[in-house]
Amino acid sequence: MTQLVRLGVVLTDRGSKYAVTGAPATSRAEVDAVLAQLKADRSYAKATHNTWAAVLPTGALKADDGESGAAMVILRMMERAGLQDHVIIVTRWYGGKKLGGDRFRRVQDATRAYLDHIGLAS
Repeated sequence: MTQLVRLGVVLTDRGSKYAVTGAPATSRAEVDAVLAQLKADRSYAKATHNTWAAVLPTGALKADDGESGAAMVILRMMERAGLQDHVIIVTRWYGGKKLGGDRFRRVQDATRAYLDHIGLAS
């Protein structure tokens, strides 16, 4: 079982809560295993979005999980920080108010918190 680095809820905006999790991953199968491990926690399984990006030896993968465009934000930040063989998942529990473009800033903030936590400047 992969060791998840789970920071939990790192910020709240107008009722929406954002959490960030990451783990080493070198294949799509490992990314899927990390997602399954995260979603074994009922609160993450019931989240509105589990948006993720991964930089693998075979190339980059990403999934918005309904949060259109958000995975590209994570991917760009990972590439800029030089983080490879890793997956980062930003989880959002929708709080009832649309955030518009601010949702991308919140995804950035959550990703930055993770990169800072593992010692990479973004």
